[in-house]
Amino acid sequence: MLGACVGYYMVVRIFFRHGGKGRKAGPVSSFLWKQGRLSKQAKSFLYYLARVNIKSAAYIISSPSVDQCPLADKPEYAFIGRSNVGKSSLINMICNHQKLAKTSASPGKTQMINHFSVVSADEKGKEQGWYLVDLPGYGYAKVAQGKRKQWTKMIEEYLRKRENLINIFVLIDSRHKPQQIDLQFINQLGAWQLPFTIVFTKADKSTQREVAAAVNAFLEALGAHWEAMPPHIVSSAVKHLGKKQIFATIEQCNRLWNKRP
Repeated sequence: MLGACVGYYMVVRIFFRHGGKGRKAGPVSSFLWKQGRLSKQAKSFLYYLARVNIKSAAYIISSPSVDQCPLADKPEYAFIGRSNVGKSSLINMICNHQKLAKTSASPGKTQMINHFSVVSADEKGKEQGWYLVDLPGYGYAKVAQGKRKQWTKMIEEYLRKRENLINIFVLIDSRHKPQQIDLQFINQLGAWQLPFTIVFTKADKSTQREVAAAVNAFLEALGAHWEAMPPHIVSSAVKHLGKKQIFATIEQCNRLWNKRP
C-alpha cells in the first residue's frame, strides 16, 4: 500500500499508543483550517486542489473478496462507516451523481466491495483516473452473526491487502454521541497503520454548535489512544459541506501517487 498522504505545508504526526508506530497523515483537518493554523500559502494550495471537476463516474463491479477486485492500477479511496451513516448520499454528492451509489432507508444493503471508476480534472483540465470504493457498513445488528463475520473478514482483508488503497474515509454520524464501535474501528486502523480521514456526516441535521460539540466529544474520546488527533472533515450531503476538503485530500494523494517510483 502506498504510504499515507503527506501535506505539502504541514504534517500531522499521528501515534497510536497501543503497539503502533508513528505515521504521517494528511491533509490537515478541517479543525486546523477553521482555527487559522494554516498559512495563506497552504490555504491557497488546498483551494487549488479543491477546484476540480468530476468528468465521469461509473459503477464497475461488486467483489466478494479483495482477490476479485479490479486491477490495482489507479489510486483508490474507500468509504466506510456504520450502517445508515449517510455513506451513499455522500458518495453521490462527491461524484455529482445522485443515483451512482444506491441509497436505502434499510441499513445493510451494501454487502460487497463496490468499485466505481472516477475521472476528475483540475482547473487546468488535467485529468486523473481513480477508484472510489463503497464498503459494507459495520455494526448492523439485524444481520445474521455468520454474515457479520463474513463481512468483517472481507473488509479486513481488503483494507490490509489492497495495494493501491491510498486513504480510507471513515464516516461518523455527527448527530450522535461517540459510539464504541466507531472508536474501536478507528483504533484498529491505527493498529494496522492504515491512513485514514474521519468524515463527520449529516451536519445539516443539527446546529453548528451541536455539531461542534459532537465532533469535540468524539475527538476527546479518541484521546485515550491517540497522541495527536487524526485529520477530520465535517460534511453534509444536502448542503455539499466538506466536498472541497474531501477533494483536496483525494487530489493531493493523487499527486503523490503520480510521483511514486
